[in-house]
Amino acid sequence: MKNNSYSPKQILGIVLGSMIFATSVNLFITPMGLYNGGFIGIAQIIRTCLKNFANISFDFDIAGFINVLLNIPLFILSYNKISRRFLLGTFISLIVQSLTFSLVPIPDVPLVNDIIASIVFGGIIGGFGVGMILSSNASGGGPDIIGVYAASNWKNFSVGKVFLILNIFVYSLCAYLFNFETAAYSIIYVAIFSYFTDKCHKQNIDMNMMIFTKHPEVKKMVLNKYGRGVTYWKGYGAYTDSQMEVLVIVCNKFEVESIRKEIIHLDEHAFVIVNEGAKVSGGYEKRLV
Repeated sequence: MKNNSYSPKQILGIVLGSMIFATSVNLFITPMGLYNGGFIGIAQIIRTCLKNFANISFDFDIAGFINVLLNIPLFILSYNKISRRFLLGTFISLIVQSLTFSLVPIPDVPLVNDIIASIVFGGIIGGFGVGMILSSNASGGGPDIIGVYAASNWKNFSVGKVFLILNIFVYSLCAYLFNFETAAYSIIYVAIFSYFTDKCHKQNIDMNMMIFTKHPEVKKMVLNKYGRGVTYWKGYGAYTDSQMEVLVIVCNKFEVESIRKEIIHLDEHAFVIVNEGAKVSGGYEKRLV
């Protein structure tokens, strides 16, 4: 069942995730002269070109504002192809990102005076932040919108993979305008960032649940409340030789804990096995937003 509004917890996740992501870029990536991926990276390149080639500078980091402008066409895609709710969450995220980019000062001296360490810290923290945004049913804009749309409609796509593919253009531009070393280190950063984004984006992780229960309402609850298909058969416990139902469902990681609590509420003696990373084909509905 799809909810058409955000809960306070989801709004908090969008805001905190956006702040964490933008702060990680300002503190760990920008001081090293590296570039983020996606539209943020393009915005950073435009900012640098304005400063170095056009001699135009600002009292704050204008990359956040440029990023908002670049995302306008994707807002239209989000509105027409995904949902208005997703658009609202993405808009909130972009505004928070833009403010954070502008307000969090970029250190003159890097916090960690080692480029690999900065890349690792920036990638992990930034990926965690964007994962929070995506798990709150919104996006950080740019490739996240394209990634959610692609992963919802085509197999073998994820937000992190789409982000990585789209960055070929960004880092080719980096190598051309600046130098190959800057592009190479930025690619390492975005690979780490993409990996942790996918790991933290719970809706992106498919799970297999096997449920052993004697309560006939459990399968109806999964079908009616969560809209997930259920395959079941009759089984027997070897110790007691008593009959039970064995249910198998596939859902995403974000749904697992809620479904498990509903099962225990109906049958406190139910036995539940959960496996991560299920490979699914057929009529499975991948719900990312």
